[in-house]
Amino acid sequence: MNAFRQPRASSWRRAATILLAAGWVRPSPAAPSLPPEGFRLLLLQRSGNLGFLPGAHVFPGGVQNTADCSADWLRLFAPHHQPPLFGLGPARSRPASFPGLPDGAADQDAAALPDDVAARICAIRETFEEVGVLLLRPRAALPAAPELGRALAPPPGLDAWRDRVRRDPSHFLSLCAHLDCTPDIWALHDWGGWLTPFSHRGKRRFNTAFFLCCLSEPPEVYPDLTEVVSCQWSSPSEATESFISKEIWFAPPQFYEIRRLGNFASLSDLHKFCLDGASEGMERWLPITFLTADATLQLLPGDELYLEDSEFLENVMSSEKKTEEIMKEGKIFHRLVLHSHHVYNLHVTIHSKYKQVYPKTYVISKSRL
Repeated sequence: MNAFRQPRASSWRRAATILLAAGWVRPSPAAPSLPPEGFRLLLLQRSGNLGFLPGAHVFPGGVQNTADCSADWLRLFAPHHQPPLFGLGPARSRPASFPGLPDGAADQDAAALPDDVAARICAIRETFEEVGVLLLRPRAALPAAPELGRALAPPPGLDAWRDRVRRDPSHFLSLCAHLDCTPDIWALHDWGGWLTPFSHRGKRRFNTAFFLCCLSEPPEVYPDLTEVVSCQWSSPSEATESFISKEIWFAPPQFYEIRRLGNFASLSDLHKFCLDGASEGMERWLPITFLTADATLQLLPGDELYLEDSEFLENVMSSEKKTEEIMKEGKIFHRLVLHSHHVYNLHVTIHSKYKQVYPKTYVISKSRL
């Protein structure tokens, strides 16, 4: 087994994304008058002209801006929501960072917002910029975490406001003040985090917080037609089938999260899990890339081949063996096997240390290859 070293360290950019799940009912052929409860996820197709993940289907979100953690937000949240907690409850415990991974919190302005608040504002702002959905609540309203969220109706002049915010993210605070609302940070639940694995020199790398937001009904979406060219609401199974049939494409983290959400049969189950199950801690993962003779593996924490070593911030692992042989040699798996652009196999035999849910093992049948 060999490792390839690249001498130049990556620069990490903070980002945030929302897995937006909305209630959805579809009549059952057996009992059309009693439709089963379900949910759909909002998927956005990125423009093919973008430098990062062109043409991919992703969740709403983007790169954090300094305006997202500005101390100016304190005046808008006051007097009902004050630091340090802002009504979010105690900060979630987080596993130790991967050795050598920059934290980025040390140089944070003492007057700025906490990381978990700024990341939520970033995700909410980006969702507005990309699809015009406003996850806001009136300033006077107290957090009501047990309730399902609901998007605010789009204001007059939506396109003009989006243009202003896109040119200067600080205008998102101006929009919230104009509407006498705050970003609904309480509707966003900690879901985890992903860091871009090393694959080759010069690749953009992000430290992305993942949040989940459950809405009682799907809001109207208005793709900006610049960064986002189309949108769709899909269940986890529908999204998986569309990926396998090459109608859409996901990067590995999105595929993993979609399979993870497939554990939940209803929106109420998913929302209850967010309220009850995610209080113990959240997991932030840096995959390690492992090249075999015929595929690419992405190893995740807990996998028997995963090494928490700072060497792998700028390295990939490799072997001359074929993937089938590597798989036969092991038993403790938490890995994605990337056979091709639309063939991902997921192997999970571990259990979370926290009150989290991992996806089930998912292997595409050979007849689909």
